[in-house]
Amino acid sequence: MLYILALLIGIVAGLRAMTAPAAVAWGAWLGWLPVTGTWASFMGHWIAVGIFTILAIAELVTDQLPSAPSRKVPQQFGTRIVLGAFTGAVIGATGGAIIGGLIAGAVGAVIGTLGGAEARKRLATAFGKDPPAAFIEDAVAIVGGLLIVAAVA
Repeated sequence: MLYILALLIGIVAGLRAMTAPAAVAWGAWLGWLPVTGTWASFMGHWIAVGIFTILAIAELVTDQLPSAPSRKVPQQFGTRIVLGAFTGAVIGATGGAIIGGLIAGAVGAVIGTLGGAEARKRLATAFGKDPPAAFIEDAVAIVGGLLIVAAVA
């Protein structure tokens, strides 16, 4: 089950790169992710929660700007893979499956990046404009991220 959750948090990272670590930090801080005593215990500190939450909010705002780069350019794609792997490893750490979680998170990030781009393009076409599609993607990433970390507990 941890591998599936790690894959899913990677998908969230593919949708919104900073939402995945923010969700994982909140999950650790709220006690949903039992990371105490693991290398990932720092994720439950209020500083990590604050930093990742601010970065996630900034990403949600900047994603709405017309100048936002495609998530499929190398820098954006690579960041999503790294953050998917990282957050997958944090989830894996709750059950001693760090490497498996890391790999599942990275794979999920690839799926989320490519699948999210296609889904958003189709939604934007259906709406005739991008903002409603972006808001739906935001909601899926935020709610999905929180449901995933809550499921670990």
